[in-house]
Amino acid sequence: MTDIRPITIVFLLFPGITQLDFTAPAQALSRMPGATLVGAAANLDPIVTDSGFSILPTHDFASAPQADILCVPGGHGVVNALGDQATIAFIARQAAGAAWVTSVCTGAFLLGRAGLLAGKRATTHWGYTHLLPRVGAEPVKARVVEHGNIVTCGGVTSGLDFALTLIARLKGEAVAQAIQLAIEYDPAPPFAGGHPDRTPAAITAGLKTRVYDAAAARMEAALTPP
Repeated sequence: MTDIRPITIVFLLFPGITQLDFTAPAQALSRMPGATLVGAAANLDPIVTDSGFSILPTHDFASAPQADILCVPGGHGVVNALGDQATIAFIARQAAGAAWVTSVCTGAFLLGRAGLLAGKRATTHWGYTHLLPRVGAEPVKARVVEHGNIVTCGGVTSGLDFALTLIARLKGEAVAQAIQLAIEYDPAPPFAGGHPDRTPAAITAGLKTRVYDAAAARMEAALTPP
């Protein structure tokens, strides 16, 4: 018999979020039996994503229910969120009562700022992995990393892998496989790549020069104590 006990899943929302960091795991987790999804932000104003469109939170920090699963997405907005005391306090408060504490992409640094990754194995987007020790974490090269009740995953699309992994932990592999089938998550990318280990070096170097060298420098500055 399928386990339909209720599970509250709280996603942190903040300006500059990478929408797929949120919407990919949300799509899978929303199909888990008993799941209720919450999008919590500092207020109920629309959250502008990195894709240009906005997402409406369902709750503000004060009214959000206690999460069974807390999920912290990433995005370029993490740099500003790291300095927002209300956001960090919300993460710490929710994490204290959550059965699972999770992140997608650079959301790991928000977990770290809340003191949740000290001494823990963790991962994040490949462009920022070298900064994980700044929050006390041990970097691991993997799409999904579990350490106790902390689950971190790599960049953007890794959120689906994390979600299905967690669904299997909570509801069994058959449920996770059925959800994977329902959303037709059957990757067959047009190019052999998606990670520096499998992408031509010139493409990786070009992307780092255009985007991730500067982005990682901004993240490092935000993680450096004043």
